[in-house]
Formats: sequence, structure tokens, C-alpha cells
Amino acid sequence: MKEILFYEEGVELPAFFSGKLIEDWLDVIAFHYSRRIGALSFVFCNDDYILDVNRKYLDHDYYTDVITFDYCDGQTLSGDVFISLDTVRSNAVQFGVDFESEFHRVVCHSVLHLIGFKDKTDPDSALMRKNENICLDLLKTV
Repeated sequence: MKEILFYEEGVELPAFFSGKLIEDWLDVIAFHYSRRIGALSFVFCNDDYILDVNRKYLDHDYYTDVITFDYCDGQTLSGDVFISLDTVRSNAVQFGVDFESEFHRVVCHSVLHLIGFKDKTDPDSALMRKNENICLDLLKTV
């Protein structure tokens, strides 16, 4: 059963955010990769919140833009996604892109992890980036 939830922890969602757009886009991404959407929750938070999640559940002591917990079952994409809007904003500045573009890149990055893409090695990162670009192109069709 499809269920996509959005939460805010210590942040306000940006003005451009549309839950309906994200839901429709995720359906298109899932279809493109022969998957379907199950239960997904997105927690949009600040750096302190994501650092706490990183320390508590992954034993990592650093900030990050996104943490994805995978609960997929077969072809059904399910999981909990934590996205630090602080880090997304600073990454946008660092990479010379607008905040909205970086926001969407991080959202699809999390879903690509659920699909099975990795990013720990250079070849995996290159493949992840290629698929992020595919997903961003799919956003234009929604």
C-alpha cells in the first residue's frame, strides 16, 4: 500500500515544496526503475537533528545531507529518509546550484539508494550521479 509522509523537525519546508509534486515524481521514478512505492517517510530537519540520527543509529559523528533507512520488500520501495535542509542549502552554494535543484537531487538520491544504487566508490558515485540526472529529467515530465 502506497503511503508517503512528510515531516518537519526544526525547519520549515521551502516555499517551492509540493508534497503532491514529490509524490507524483516518486511514482514516475519508481515506474522507470520497475518498482512501486510502498511506505516512505521523509523527515526534513536541521543539521543538529541529522547529526543526532547519524550518531545514534549509524555510529557516525559527522553532518550529512541525507540518511536513508531501507525497508524495501522486493520491488516495493519503503524506508525512512532524513534530509538536512541546512546541509542541502550549503551544498547548493558549494556546487553553484540553486537550493531547489539541490533539494530535488537529494530527494531522488535517497530513492535511488532504496532502488539499490550505491555511492561509496568513484564508479558507484558516477553511476549514482547519472541516475540522479535521469530522475531530475523525469521531474520535468510531472
